[in-house]
Amino acid sequence: MVAMLPACSPPPASSSQTSAEKSEESISVKTKGMQKYEGYFTYYWDEKEGKIWLEVDKWDKEFLYVNALAAGVGSNDLGLDRGQLGDNRVVKFQRSGNKVLLVQPNYGYRADSDNLMEQKSVEEAFAQSVLYGFKAEATDEGKALIDMTAFLLRDAHQVGNRLSSSKQGTYKPDESRSAIYLPRTKNFPENSEFEANVTFVGKDEGAYIRSVTPSADAVTVRMHHSFVMLPDDGYEPRSFDPRSGFFYMSYQDYATPIEKPLVKRLIARHRLEKKDPSAAMSEAVEPIVYFLDPGVPEPVKSALIEGASWWNQAFEAAGYQDAFQVKVLPDSVDPLDVRYNVIQWVHRSTRGWSYGASVVDPRTGEILKGHVSLGSLRVRQDLLIAQGLKAAYDRGDEVPEEALEMALARLRQLSAHEVGHTIGLAHNYAASVNGRASVMDYPHPLITLDVEGNIDLSNAYDTGIGEWDKVAVTYGYGAFDSDKEMIAVLEGAIADSLLFITDQDARPQGGAHPVAHLWDNGKSATEELNRVMKVRERALQQLSEKNIPTGAPLATLEEVLVPMYLFHRYQVEAAVKLVGGLNYTYAVRGDAQQPVKAVPGKVQRDALEALLATISPEALRMPDPLLKMLPPRPFGYPRTRETFRSRTGLTFDALSAAETAADLTLSLLFHPERAGRLVQHHAYDGTQPGLNDVLDALMAETWNARSRSGYEQQIQLAVRSLVLDHLISLAKNPATMPQAKAIAHARILDLRQSLSRKRSRGSNEQAHVAYSLMRIDQYLENPEEWEGQEVLDTPDGSPIGSGEMGCH
Repeated sequence: MVAMLPACSPPPASSSQTSAEKSEESISVKTKGMQKYEGYFTYYWDEKEGKIWLEVDKWDKEFLYVNALAAGVGSNDLGLDRGQLGDNRVVKFQRSGNKVLLVQPNYGYRADSDNLMEQKSVEEAFAQSVLYGFKAEATDEGKALIDMTAFLLRDAHQVGNRLSSSKQGTYKPDESRSAIYLPRTKNFPENSEFEANVTFVGKDEGAYIRSVTPSADAVTVRMHHSFVMLPDDGYEPRSFDPRSGFFYMSYQDYATPIEKPLVKRLIARHRLEKKDPSAAMSEAVEPIVYFLDPGVPEPVKSALIEGASWWNQAFEAAGYQDAFQVKVLPDSVDPLDVRYNVIQWVHRSTRGWSYGASVVDPRTGEILKGHVSLGSLRVRQDLLIAQGLKAAYDRGDEVPEEALEMALARLRQLSAHEVGHTIGLAHNYAASVNGRASVMDYPHPLITLDVEGNIDLSNAYDTGIGEWDKVAVTYGYGAFDSDKEMIAVLEGAIADSLLFITDQDARPQGGAHPVAHLWDNGKSATEELNRVMKVRERALQQLSEKNIPTGAPLATLEEVLVPMYLFHRYQVEAAVKLVGGLNYTYAVRGDAQQPVKAVPGKVQRDALEALLATISPEALRMPDPLLKMLPPRPFGYPRTRETFRSRTGLTFDALSAAETAADLTLSLLFHPERAGRLVQHHAYDGTQPGLNDVLDALMAETWNARSRSGYEQQIQLAVRSLVLDHLISLAKNPATMPQAKAIAHARILDLRQSLSRKRSRGSNEQAHVAYSLMRIDQYLENPEEWEGQEVLDTPDGSPIGSGEMGCH
């Protein structure tokens, strides 16, 4: 690949100084008494003024500029974490008079050609970006000295924008409270590292920022900046294939012949070469090594090392011996040094996502650094789930080994997953239908019931790399003599029915793919939902004070209750995608994949039946012994985002919990995109259920079902109200297809007529009927002004056990 033509400004003369330079102070005089740091870029520390002075001696020579947060805010909601990588840009210094500009060339538009004028025509057609301007304060033999301090103390990571967009307040850097952080300002032969404490001041307006700062009007973080030598041209870019499972980078190549695609796509991957390219199995010229944060405690540390090391299995399948290694980071190495791939342990005030990010050469797609951030609270959440599934504290306060092992097993998988992102791999949400074929899926714990009906945790998570992962790594890193050999790897996976479907097709809101889901298990989403509901029932039946340690307030049993009561939530998301679903692949011309296949009508109806069972009064009621065990929250233990919301004040609100759970199912069934597909697919094929069929089944199980009494009656009325609200919302939603709007509107009129008859005849549910009629009339009279009833927020769920830039 040919780099872009350098900009036209010539470098300063090296043999004799210009007239401007002669009038300026020399670098040696200007820096007298300062501490000198020699390396990639030589710089000086002026302790008296608290400044960093950079000696620029590379003009029009491109290098990589990366910024990051060395010390973050500590809130998953704000997304400003320790070790978070920012943008990585190819930049260069240019000089005009006494001005020094940091310029970012535009690598989105290129001419991969040996014709310099062709390259220049593209370069001049598209804008570049000047990231910063400096003044040459001293010069010496073609070098210029610039004051870097303001550059390092600015909001390079857009912290102020993040706080503002999350409605936490308006914050700006305060120079008087910001300073260079010298302990992490270092120099090396191929990279120069700078760090600064940057304090943002402003008026706090949000609970998130107040919860994690000692004084919310002054938020101090550490920003890290790296100037890095770009790699040599020995890296061989590899073409992107949508079936490969790799992330990609793209650009427009105007040197491409007009009969070929203008857009070039390359996969993101590390540089890896065999010592012996002809050998079926060979050591690597330079192995890929990941370093684990030494601050991770045991037994977590060993679990993370083991999980990350699973990737060596995939590289062995690709023909490498010991090409992927995991070690503990030495004390002498800075984790933000771009020469090292790291797995960092990140603390937050609440559980949250983990991330797998990378520093990538924007010119070629070469991954220069993998940077994994793992949330430290995830293991505690998995332990809580295990605690709810088993009588974990049967003997008092000692957690059984099987519960701890389940939590550690999840951490092994998490470590492997996030490292997978940093070696270039995207999520594969279709892996669970092939028996856990990829660690790049989101795994729900596979909990089973033994022959006696007892909960079994022993197979909750997988214990190694998956078959799909081996295929992907072989495609991305294997040594091939031709593109045909490389493509054959993917064709072999297709023949073995190893599917790859990623983020864009797996999300439950409006998603249509029947096998690509988050946090699911099994070949059939419907069968797994029915099975999970049995596990959930068993877990709720046995929930007691033995699920919390001796000495814990009884009210904290609610923290264990939440993930048990909502244990089915992700399998609901999977099963609902069968309704109005469409099976498809990332097929390319000439492969053996069937690009589109309708989900059979019976499969959709079975899924609908299973989904409706989740909103039945039997499924939504809580066991009576459990309700008698939950007192109001005691002093010092308020409700949190992890507990159910309440409309009954201090007391536990079982009806609102039921409403919350029912809404998980109904909000997905009534999604306007799903409604539109139901209309269309039924029109194409009458054997598939249409929107009317789905509404018939919903009304039969809710408004037209036999009336219950007592507790179950109140659950039934709450669900009926939700159905009405979702029906009206579907009818008035601008995103709903007109044909679906018409069907929903007709159903509202039918319901009004039915309720009017009930009221005239008298009913045991007169109050509910009258209120529902009033709400229908409000919609009919003024649909634009109609608003649905508030459904209390669902307690935090995804990321389960703690999330998707490659992250979860």
